[in-house]
Amino acid sequence: MRTCNRVLGSALLVASLTLSGVIASQPACADDYPELSEDVGPVKAFRFGARAYLSGDFRYALKALEHAAKAGHAIAIWKLGKMYADGDGVDEDDQRAFDYFRQIANAHADDNPHSQMASVYSNAFVQLGNYYKAGIPGSQVEQNYGEAARMYMHAATYFGDADAQYELARMYLDGSGVPRDPAQSIRWLYSAAKKEHVAAQALLGDLLISGADVHARPVEGLKWLLIAKNKAGPADRDWVLSLHFKAMQATSADQQSAAETAANAWISSAAQ
Repeated sequence: MRTCNRVLGSALLVASLTLSGVIASQPACADDYPELSEDVGPVKAFRFGARAYLSGDFRYALKALEHAAKAGHAIAIWKLGKMYADGDGVDEDDQRAFDYFRQIANAHADDNPHSQMASVYSNAFVQLGNYYKAGIPGSQVEQNYGEAARMYMHAATYFGDADAQYELARMYLDGSGVPRDPAQSIRWLYSAAKKEHVAAQALLGDLLISGADVHARPVEGLKWLLIAKNKAGPADRDWVLSLHFKAMQATSADQQSAAETAANAWISSAAQ
């Protein structure tokens, strides 16, 4: 008898499934799922696939999501891209992931940036930017910083995507794919930091404290590092703590007190 193994996946998927009513209750653990005949529409096929995915039945999930994707179901297409990108329930295949994300980008580049689906569309652009930045060995997707910057720019400006804004900030800081412009980098970091993007908050704080590329503002910089430290998860915690430790060595007691007051005010305001 198959054991039910609930696999939550990404927060973006869970949010999307909640919006579509897929996980209003616990996912089913049935051994058998409905046959995916031609009369099963994309919405129903996606729901079947999502429930199977959340209960760990990747074989059926893949079949159902592909059924929905062929009819243009955007979340199904995006989830297939993520599965192949991460090797999640399937063999990792970056080219197939890239093709799924490109399908979303081509079809939904100009869709409503304030819709419930906007985060799915913008994330597809971010994923494409990541692939262009690194390239895909053995494929026709070569490393192309300019194209990566173009993907990030669209997601950052049209959809207001914080991940894209952070990646674009790093490119302006390094001069990769765009002219080097630390001031522009700071502007994008501020935009992402205000959306609670931990990496953007930490990098912004470090740059403002060091003053290497921009006018030093140690109190403002330490404020953002304290905010990042408060929110950092396991993936970010070590490097954020390292920057925080360095910042504490570079600032005075008065500056630290002022930064802590400002950070606490921001954290309290964000929680409301």
